Amino acid sequence: MSEHPTRPALFLDRDGVLNEDPGYVHRWEDFRWIPGAREAVAAFNRAGWWVFVVTNQSGVGRGYYAEEAVHILHARMSEDLAGIGARIDAFYYCPHHPEATSEAYRHPDPPDRKPNPGMLLRAMHEWPVDAARSLMVGDKEADMEAARRAGVRGLRFRGGDLFEFLASELPRD
Repeated sequence: MSEHPTRPALFLDRDGVLNEDPGYVHRWEDFRWIPGAREAVAAFNRAGWWVFVVTNQSGVGRGYYAEEAVHILHARMSEDLAGIGARIDAFYYCPHHPEATSEAYRHPDPPDRKPNPGMLLRAMHEWPVDAARSLMVGDKEADMEAARRAGVRGLRFRGGDLFEFLASELPRD
């Protein structure tokens, strides 16, 4: 990847940052964008940043829904964003959990499950990311810990309009 110039990345937790989080959202019918979320993604796209979703999806491991539901929801999010000229460059999710009902998803300390940094590190390995200029936005301490462990600055989102929350992080022209 060294032949490609690096760019900063915006790492976004999904539930509670991009969409409202009533718990285990896995169907488009139940998905509601956080105010300003789509606009924030579009603004960082225009600024030349990578935009990645990094989301724990223990509902898969707990048997509440299948991995296919995660893929379908992410595809619908992408379609909706494309309607305003925005995109998520890649989605990373962790279906594993220490108490998963299925042994296939049970792990005592899943490396990708935040607060572990696995999803962020994988994105930085797969894409030419400038970690020093990158940013992780999450609504939980686990998101902030994953950012610290990955060497990325973290910002805790506590609700409101995501675009307004991130406006000061956008480069000035």
